[in-house]
Amino acid sequence: MGRYTGPVEKLSRREGVELYLKGLRAINGKSALVRRGPTPPGQHGNRRPNKPSVFSTQLRAKQLAKRYYGIREKQFRRYVERAERHTGRTGDELLITLERRLDNVVYRLGFASTRAQARQFVGHGHVLVNGRRVDIASYLVRPDDVITFKASTPVEPLIREATELTSGVGPWLQADFDGLTGKVLRLPERREIPSPIEEQLIVEFYSRR
Repeated sequence: MGRYTGPVEKLSRREGVELYLKGLRAINGKSALVRRGPTPPGQHGNRRPNKPSVFSTQLRAKQLAKRYYGIREKQFRRYVERAERHTGRTGDELLITLERRLDNVVYRLGFASTRAQARQFVGHGHVLVNGRRVDIASYLVRPDDVITFKASTPVEPLIREATELTSGVGPWLQADFDGLTGKVLRLPERREIPSPIEEQLIVEFYSRR
């Protein structure tokens, strides 16, 4: 699967919301979105925008969600299809599934400053789930799963640096910053997911198929 390798702060400017793709810069208020404002990047970014169509609004909501969680189109579509098979609200199920990704959980626990960094920790085999190494960022955690790190992991200084920037974790998670251990207490509820995503627009976008 391909991945975006360009300037990540342009993505926040394009969507007009802070995606926290540069963790420390965003926390310190020095991101490109703060410095340059929500003007889209490029030479045409200052043009007077036309009133967006319904399709355009739905498309932007979908693109924002993909960039927020760092997911490509094919995989994102599978998450939508998975959510559609559930009996609950499709939008809620979609966000809950995205939150359950291992890279996101490592980020939400405060063990990484960005999701990209968390994905790197997972992909390089530094993360353990219930004592077993899991190197798949899209692995979906379950209640009572325990997240730890490989003994003497060389990325420990980066992890501890990230924990110092963390103000707290969600009520569905439990973190021990001294022991670098986290636990999934339960699945999150929609109201407990802090994100700029309008999931209903995403559901409407894919229902057009």
